[in-house]
Order: sequence, then structure tokens, then C-alpha cells
Amino acid sequence: MSGTLNKVMLIGHTGDDVKMHYFEGGNSLGRFPLATNETYTNKTTNERVTNTEWHNIVVRNKAAEICEKYLKKGDMVYIEGRLKTRKWQDDKGMDRYSTEIHCTDFTFLSPKGESSSAANNNAGQNTQRPQPSSEPQNNNPVSEEEDDLPF
Repeated sequence: MSGTLNKVMLIGHTGDDVKMHYFEGGNSLGRFPLATNETYTNKTTNERVTNTEWHNIVVRNKAAEICEKYLKKGDMVYIEGRLKTRKWQDDKGMDRYSTEIHCTDFTFLSPKGESSSAANNNAGQNTQRPQPSSEPQNNNPVSEEEDDLPF
């Protein structure tokens, strides 16, 4: 295979609101940090250890405006994009590097309007869901008929 692949897929929580930058000609750029967690149990101490990795997310133009409008600090989001490393010189003339994820696709994973009233509405919906669970009981006779099949 002669081609290469630069693809990143992340699911995490936003560390801040989207910071927008607007340019001449109508282009825009949005930036926000994204936290992903890794949790494991330390075998020597039996303690649960959580490591957080921070990612710099960059979104452009219409996607940036959508993220600015709907993403807030703490929201969970799926990000798909590619890695890009930038190099610049600081005030002292030292070379500095920053690795970013240039977002090509995203999906909001946090429920819209998470609040105590929304949680109460969701709880009410959950109590209504067991009623349709009688439908699987109707499926039980079907599964009993399937039991007679030789495979």
C-alpha cells in the first residue's frame, strides 16, 4: 500500500467553550480543548487511576459556528479529524510546537438542555418505557415457536 493515513477519532468532554476567530473574507476558526480519560487499576496498590489527556481541537467556517452555538464547557462530543503540528517561535526565539486535531466531522453526544427539569422529564420517560416492555412478552410465543426449529 503506497498511501498513508492521518485520522483521529476521539470521544471526550470539552474543557471550555469554543473560542472563535474571524478572518477577512468571511472565514472563521474555532478552537477548544477536549479531555479524554483513561482509567485503570494499579496492580500493586489496587487503586483506580485516571489519566486525562488534553487535545487541541480546531474547527473551520460553518462547522466552527455550529460548535460555537451548541457546544458548552463539559459537553461530550465525538470528534473525527487529522493531526497537524504547528511550529512557531516564542518571544525568546525558541522553537515551539503545538499538535492539534483539525476536525473534519463531529457529533454532539450530550443531551440537549441538560438540567434538573430535563432529568426529571427523562425519568418520566423511563417510567413510561417499561409499559412497552409487554411487547417483548408478545414476542415470547414467537421465540417458543422458533425453539421447535431444528437449528
